[in-house]
Amino acid sequence: MVRPTTKGATPQRRPRVEAPSTNHAEPLARKANPSTTPSKSRVQLIGARSYLLQTLRYSRFGAPRSTVHNGAMPRAPLIAVSGLLETGGSPSLRLHNRYVAPLMEAGAVALAIPPLGSPDQWNALLERVDGLLLTGGDDFDAQRLGLGETHATAVVTPPEKQDQDLHLARRALEADLPVLGICYGMQLLGIAGGASLLQHLPEDRPGSQEHSGGVLHGVRVALGSKLASAMGVGQLEVQVVSRHHQALEQVPEPWVAVGWDSEGLIEAIEHSEHPFALGVQWHPELAGPGPSPHTELFRSFVAAAEAQPPTKPL
Repeated sequence: MVRPTTKGATPQRRPRVEAPSTNHAEPLARKANPSTTPSKSRVQLIGARSYLLQTLRYSRFGAPRSTVHNGAMPRAPLIAVSGLLETGGSPSLRLHNRYVAPLMEAGAVALAIPPLGSPDQWNALLERVDGLLLTGGDDFDAQRLGLGETHATAVVTPPEKQDQDLHLARRALEADLPVLGICYGMQLLGIAGGASLLQHLPEDRPGSQEHSGGVLHGVRVALGSKLASAMGVGQLEVQVVSRHHQALEQVPEPWVAVGWDSEGLIEAIEHSEHPFALGVQWHPELAGPGPSPHTELFRSFVAAAEAQPPTKPL
């Protein structure tokens, strides 16, 4: 458009703006801005929710995640995490932060798994993650599992949660997905493989060390085992915290017991034919953030997940 001018003046035209070409072979890539990648100090300000969104958007190297799915750059591994099912008028999933914190400290992103859906949907979930963490939980319904009458003292895991956990464990093992089981999660791995269960230690192992109250005690770890390597331990015994009254009585092959308390109770197992499938009866998440064999176990788990082939996008 030409604006009116005074007599004798040269008309001034607006500069012409060329429309961007639509013939690009590839979409224009947005340059990564490392300053937008959340730092540890920034995390404290923006909160857990914003940190998760930022982590999902950017890799640990400051590039948008869309540029790292082709395998050219490492990406933060995604770990599926089970939790507790709280029943009642509005059933909900409860997941303690202490399970997630060491995963994120090691560079992973955690995804909570609600006990909903079908086996096909659970399988689809496992195709999109790089590892599975089976956390501590309530007791097993032994009768439902065909392991005898359920003990009167058992705080039974809801059936839909127990069924989902067993399916996830078996499917992850079949797919060679890195798996770490803690307390209930260790027992779950053993039961999924055909192990037998001690339902109430005071009766099944009279005089055995009481672990139900959260006891600090020693565990003998088999030197040369995958667990010893994952924990970075060269000594025979490590100090652990246990909270349980059920335990595995024995584990069939290809599972192997690789940790015991002072009375011979199984405290750790590993799968002899799987790259990374470990279970510990104690609670490594209670060790705190400082360097220890327990934080090293989480770091080794995340490293195994990071080494997985690229997964389907969420």
